[in-house]
Amino acid sequence: MKVKNVLKSLVVVGLLTSSAYANEPGNLIKPSPKVESMIKKFNLEVVDYNYAKAKVGKGTHNGAKAIFVDARPSKMFKVGTIPSSINIPDTDYEKYVGQLKDTPKNKEILVFCGGWNCGKSPKVANMLKKDGFTNVKLYQAGEPEWAKRNYQEVDLVVAQAAQVNNSAVLIDARPYKMFLTETIAGSISIPDTEVEKLKGRFPVHQNEKIIVYCGGFKCVKSHNVAKKLISMGYRDVNVFAGGLPEWKKAGLSTTKSAAKVDTKKVSNKPTMSKNGAKLGVDEGSINGEWLNSLIKEDKVPAFIQIVDVTDPSEFKNGHIKGAINIPAEKLSAKELFEKLPKGKTVVFNCTAGGRSIEAWTKLKDAKLDISEVFYFDANVDCKGNSCKIEVNEALGI
Repeated sequence: MKVKNVLKSLVVVGLLTSSAYANEPGNLIKPSPKVESMIKKFNLEVVDYNYAKAKVGKGTHNGAKAIFVDARPSKMFKVGTIPSSINIPDTDYEKYVGQLKDTPKNKEILVFCGGWNCGKSPKVANMLKKDGFTNVKLYQAGEPEWAKRNYQEVDLVVAQAAQVNNSAVLIDARPYKMFLTETIAGSISIPDTEVEKLKGRFPVHQNEKIIVYCGGFKCVKSHNVAKKLISMGYRDVNVFAGGLPEWKKAGLSTTKSAAKVDTKKVSNKPTMSKNGAKLGVDEGSINGEWLNSLIKEDKVPAFIQIVDVTDPSEFKNGHIKGAINIPAEKLSAKELFEKLPKGKTVVFNCTAGGRSIEAWTKLKDAKLDISEVFYFDANVDCKGNSCKIEVNEALGI
């Protein structure tokens, strides 16, 4: 849907109140009380979708009018982010902030994460301010709102999984002559200069997943095609910004060259834990669809203990039936591990998967025994014990 006017005004944080919730789950329109208090404490300004959209500009990594910082965990960033964004997770700030070492301190930076209820973006914004950046703002509606209204940028692993699983339409937006010379196998050619002529090649169903690419991070052609698709009503449009150069750099097959064969065998990877839990494709994950079906049927086995790692206030508002609450964020790996129930298969969960992944990674990095500790990578929206659960797509990483 085209936006008539790009709003230039900022939403002053002081005007935000604790009447922040819409009545229906997943439709928050203002910060939760906890996030609102953080925004006020750190004296941060909040911008809206139209403001963020204008700052994305051409969508390329050198064409955006501000620096977008995604404060979510790396895996979630790879799955889908606002075009041109860099990743600075709140839990690994020191490791990732070096990406801004040559950035002028007065450069505009927009920080976002997993929506109105996500506290990661205020934390990272405050850290950036402490490091001397003077023009830091929040796009607090973040990735959930953006994904509903516009196209996203995805990582190489997403494009590769889509090709292997035939789960998306791959579109090469470069000139046709370049497409004939070399492209990602299975792609169709729709140059950005010939969209009107070739739009009949687009999928019939507008919910079909589409991934557009071209000549790399500075190439605008894929973004041009993605914007056209959005204007036509397609709802799952993505840009693989690394494009053909990154694909080739990774040694993946093209129509011109053979893939470098990975001699490591993955067939011996276990599919079940020792206790009998079905494992996911991604390292450390439980099989999301399997667990979700058990939750829906109220048949979660007794050997599984779901551990909700969110704050007590979030847990009190709603959680999966049978889950216990261990707020993991402020605990050390040792403290967290000692609080886990013994003799159980532990499955971490949160509201969007990010904090669950972080809790599991914290234990892994501390080299603790995680042979029966996993994470549930899913969006979980609960009111009481009534939960809407959407399992996130596995990436094979």
